Amino acid sequence: MVMLQGAVPRDAHRFQVDFQCGCSLDPRPDIAIHFNPRFHTTRPHVICNTLHGGHWQVEARWPGLALQRGASFLILFLFGNEEVKVSVNGQHFLHYRYRLPLSRVDTLGIFGDISVQAVGFLNISPFAEGSREYPTGHPFLLQSPELELPCSHTLPQGLWPGQVIIVRGLVLQEPKYFTLSLRDKAAHTPVMLRASFTDRTLVWVSPWGRKTLISSPFLFHPQRFFEVLLLCQEGGLKLALNGQGLGAISLGQQMLERLREVQVRGSIQLYCVHC
Repeated sequence: MVMLQGAVPRDAHRFQVDFQCGCSLDPRPDIAIHFNPRFHTTRPHVICNTLHGGHWQVEARWPGLALQRGASFLILFLFGNEEVKVSVNGQHFLHYRYRLPLSRVDTLGIFGDISVQAVGFLNISPFAEGSREYPTGHPFLLQSPELELPCSHTLPQGLWPGQVIIVRGLVLQEPKYFTLSLRDKAAHTPVMLRASFTDRTLVWVSPWGRKTLISSPFLFHPQRFFEVLLLCQEGGLKLALNGQGLGAISLGQQMLERLREVQVRGSIQLYCVHC
């Protein structure tokens, strides 16, 4: 999986993300996957194509572009055995079958009217069973300013299956705790993820104070970057920390739909909260 976070300038015409078979300028390398949003037409759209031997193949076009001028975005490229799936801001957008072997791809090229804030690579999906890979291709954070704590982000429509909450930051030198809370309209907290640096534990906390210990190595460390991913699925949430899947918690679909806020607190420098 490749994650691209950034913003589209207000006067943008087009940009492209190319998964290339080489990085030479002359001759031009083959491009296994060419992802090309275009904003300057009457009907903004995305073109996907493959460049082989200096010749473009038949292009595939997707209307209803989910990217907007002047807006930030998070694009995920998930590579399967036969095709790549692309989601934009948590919503599936397109899939494109490989026309060249994926094993030939060794270069990521980003060109055009785009402001890139972060790029990240995951060797495998952190939510797959048995995943133990740590994200490669550091740093995830390129130009992200620090956010003030406590930091809250709204969930206007609650959580729905397939939505991902991403929290990235840096643990302070002498940390005490970190919490990620999901709250409803009444400011109740049906579920909280809490890391305690005193006893090096990671737990789910229920509204009644009941704690469920997450049995795994403690992956928060002073003066190190971290990434928390929460994947919403039918009736619950899956957790991944630094690319390692750490199981799931059941909440019920109605509870997930009632959630309206993500709140982050703790002994960290916070750089990204994306819902």
